[in-house]
Amino acid sequence: MEVLASLVIAVLFAGGIYLVLRARTFQVALGLSMLSYAVNLFLFFSGGLVTGAPPLAGGAAATADPLPQALVLTAIVIGFGMIAFVVALALRARGELDNDHVDGRGGKR
Repeated sequence: MEVLASLVIAVLFAGGIYLVLRARTFQVALGLSMLSYAVNLFLFFSGGLVTGAPPLAGGAAATADPLPQALVLTAIVIGFGMIAFVVALALRARGELDNDHVDGRGGKR
């Protein structure tokens, strides 16, 4: 399970970095979202992968750490606010510059 989780996180990071380096604003916003998802999964899985155990019974060794889960919940809210702000900036730049390139120098389609 750890290998699959690591592979999913790696693919999300790689796809996010690739999209952040693109020239279109929508692709950059999508890349930031993918990076946010990768960080959330990394934080969530850092609490430990315990399957088949009851959540509270069985002592401290058989339960998952609740701190990474709380951090992920906070990061989801912060990531949503960040993506909403980036999309609002992209829409405003598109309206003022008539293109959707990150640097604002791209030609019209």
